[in-house]
Amino acid sequence: MTKNKETTIAAIKNQGMLPLFYYDDAQVSLDIVRTLYRAGIRVFEYTNRGKAALENFKFLKEALKTEMQDLFLGVGTIKNIAEVKAFLNAGADFIVCPVVDIEVGKLTHDAGLLWIPGCMTPTEINVAHQFGAGIIKLFPANILGAEYLLSIKELFQGQLFVPTGGVEIEENNIDTWFKAGVCAVGMGSKLVSKKILENKGYDELYSLTTKAFEIINKVKP
Repeated sequence: MTKNKETTIAAIKNQGMLPLFYYDDAQVSLDIVRTLYRAGIRVFEYTNRGKAALENFKFLKEALKTEMQDLFLGVGTIKNIAEVKAFLNAGADFIVCPVVDIEVGKLTHDAGLLWIPGCMTPTEINVAHQFGAGIIKLFPANILGAEYLLSIKELFQGQLFVPTGGVEIEENNIDTWFKAGVCAVGMGSKLVSKKILENKGYDELYSLTTKAFEIINKVKP
């Protein structure tokens, strides 16, 4: 399977959600990814939020050589050139950022991969849009809200959006976002919670992921 900007966008749109997490323990991280995969996840973001992130990411990529080979494994919380270079070299399938760094976008595009910058204001969205962001992350989504997207999306025809931060695994919340026009919803601690990570609650994670899919498949246009 070719993993590039276009195929990654298609996979995210098809999945309807983008799960993300970070955990210090590499083996637990892999077991979480395996659980998500078993529940149907095929696109996933490992966040660069701890000192072990790069080594853990390499550990996950090594595992993907022999299992879950159709999984798109991207990296999030990329804020500068050094970070994007390190994770591109480690084999990231796509790059997610909390900010709009044009040089990060250029490097990602040069690699033929999807760049998802995080935006809050119309100016940030416009810059990201002009520099070819295939998907824009609305962040923090719980502060911006679905009505914000409804009010600005007509300014950016054809632009795809994913809200991240505070999206609930609850039909009304997810339905509101899809009605506002998102192509998928970001799923962080509401899906892969601190409790699940610390207790290795893989059965609970499987059930939550299945529930999220049921809601998304019901409300997604």
